[in-house]
Amino acid sequence: MHFDPMVPFKYWDALLIGLWMSVRLTLICLALGIALGFLTSQARRSRLMPLRAFATFYVELFRGTPVLIQLFWIFYCLPLLLGFEPGNFASAVVALTLYAGAITSETFRASLKSIPREQYDTCRALGITGMNLALWVVLPQALLRAIPTLLSNAVALFKESALISAVGMADLMFIGSSISNRTGRPVEMLTAIAVIYFAVAFPLTRVVGRIEARILRRLAV
Repeated sequence: MHFDPMVPFKYWDALLIGLWMSVRLTLICLALGIALGFLTSQARRSRLMPLRAFATFYVELFRGTPVLIQLFWIFYCLPLLLGFEPGNFASAVVALTLYAGAITSETFRASLKSIPREQYDTCRALGITGMNLALWVVLPQALLRAIPTLLSNAVALFKESALISAVGMADLMFIGSSISNRTGRPVEMLTAIAVIYFAVAFPLTRVVGRIEARILRRLAV
């Protein structure tokens, strides 16, 4: 069987639908994961030992186990404990959000360490403590320093989203594989899927590099 590069173009509309699902899920989980990651990074700096231990356990668990196993456990095992089935979309959101939260918490933890200790002391001297300190002083600076790594995490999360096809989500990988099985053209379709993922991820990595260089120049001023 000869390679026909025109085969994927016959199904471009279906592939675009799958790509939109992958991008939409990535954006949802990234937004939730950033919020969860910041809260987790704060919890790991807490003076309460049980909270600090729980946050550390969560981060190490989700960073140290494969995302596919996390997805399968949440999709197949969690419903047995909850007594109801949340569905594949909710399971995918929960799994990828927990994974994103774990990796972004490390990003925030590193950026928080780069904030000079004098700023904390100054805020306390001015009476700025607790939630006001975290939201209005710490968070903006942590976000600025973490932007390059957060964008890299977004690219990684987009690529990891291909795993949701394993639980029946109609993402780019699932639709492409279904077309491949139906047409008997796995080489053309899987190549097209790889090219689409690359076409989205590669420009983002270039953008990350440019943004990182600008931020480093700004912080050096």
